[in-house]
Parts: sequence; C-alpha cells; structure tokens
Amino acid sequence: MPQAPMPADVAELFARPNPAVVAVLLPSGAPMSVATWYLVEDDGTVLLNMDVERARVAWMHEHPEVALTALKEGEWYTHVSVRGRIVRWEDDPETALADIDRLSNHYGGRDYPTRDRARVSCWVEVTHWHGWGAAKAD
Repeated sequence: MPQAPMPADVAELFARPNPAVVAVLLPSGAPMSVATWYLVEDDGTVLLNMDVERARVAWMHEHPEVALTALKEGEWYTHVSVRGRIVRWEDDPETALADIDRLSNHYGGRDYPTRDRARVSCWVEVTHWHGWGAAKAD
C-alpha cells in the first residue's frame, strides 16, 4: 500500500460521499466490518461518527487501527481503501449532533433525523492507501 498522501485525483474521489465500509478489530483481534459514512477533513483526517452504545466504540478505543474502503457510487470496481489510526475522539451529544449532521448533509443533504441518542466522533489519520479501477496507483 502506498503511504499517504494520495494523488490529487484519488483524494478528490475519496472525498466524495461514497458508499463505504470500515473495518475494526474485536477484542480477540479478529476483524469486523460495517457500512459507514465518512468525511475527509481539510487536514486529511477522516471523520467517523457512531452511536455511543455501539460495541465497536469500545473495540476502537482498545484497538485504534482501522481500515476503510470507499466505493465509487455506481462503479464498485473503482474504490479507494485506506489504513490508519484514530488520533482523536470527541463526544457529539444529542443536544448538538454537529458531526453526524455534517456527515448526514454530506451524504443526503439534510440533518440527521434521529435526535435522541448521544453519539461520538473519531478522526482517523490515514497512513496508507490503495486504489483500484480508476483510482489505481501507477
């Protein structure tokens, strides 16, 4: 896997609201993946946001290494996969939900509809990336 940063055309593709899957490690060290929304921040970190009650939140605290694959909308053969480490955590309480609203607007153009659950955000520093299809590294 090439090290970050990505070439500009790959970074532009990755920054779109693509369907994505994030992989985390269970306490046993086994991988587990789940569909997710993500948002690439101006500093290159990747924002993820979860309901605080999800088991993966504790697993990600224990094993902060994650992988994420984003598939180009309508063209799954073109995809970008990244590896990295969670470098920051912040609460996104139900009184604000600022981060999940940013993600929901990025993907659907409106604020997140479920307003009665506390959420938590984390930011992943991308260390390696791999592209395929139109995103394949030369």
